[in-house]
Amino acid sequence: MFTRRQRQPEESGPYWRQRGWQMSAGFLAAAVILGGVVALTSGGDDPARATAGRGPVAEHGRPGDCRTDDSAGDARPKSAPEDITWRRLGAVRVPVSPTAGPVRTEGTPWWCFARTATGAVMAAHVITSQMGMSDWEAVAERQVLPGKPREMFVFKRRTIEGAPSETADQTSVASYVGFSVSSYSKSAASVNLLMRGTDGFTGATVNLRWDRGDWKILPFGNGRLYSSVRTVQNTNGYLLWES
Repeated sequence: MFTRRQRQPEESGPYWRQRGWQMSAGFLAAAVILGGVVALTSGGDDPARATAGRGPVAEHGRPGDCRTDDSAGDARPKSAPEDITWRRLGAVRVPVSPTAGPVRTEGTPWWCFARTATGAVMAAHVITSQMGMSDWEAVAERQVLPGKPREMFVFKRRTIEGAPSETADQTSVASYVGFSVSSYSKSAASVNLLMRGTDGFTGATVNLRWDRGDWKILPFGNGRLYSSVRTVQNTNGYLLWES
């Protein structure tokens, strides 16, 4: 059974081998441990009021090499996209879709997501997962909206040494198994990610904003990129990646 670990001592050793990492998913790479660090400011899980920031796309629109299928409009997905493949980002596997994104996966960060609810879902998986990589700072700079919460995240993340590799113990790392979209518009989305580990299912919420041609993460006021991790008793209400 997963329990929250606030105000408890941090575990020793590489973070990807610690229980917090193993019971969450790779996207929690830095932040599970950061949850044990005393917050620099209060704010709980309330989203931060962030301003628009410079992203990996042109300021006034998308460059010509970023093309996605945005025909779904404001409709929320009723099933997982059929055109996904699974690709590894460090110690975790993430879904990638040629229609929903990320379309551009050369270098860091991976970007170009559809302006749809499914595109926001893909961004929630991919952007947060990249925070477990050695080049996470480039991702934070380009795909997390600026403001004090982002500064807090970066400050805390820098205290963590190393990053998991593709050869890390894969059996101990939880996997993404599903998602749900709790709210969506063309400018904002709230995505719930479902993970499965050795102790069952856990979930967390990621908030995103459409900014300068792509989805960016809106961090919470305490510097987290997602809500506190919660135990999930069953998969009702989630769309599963694999039926």
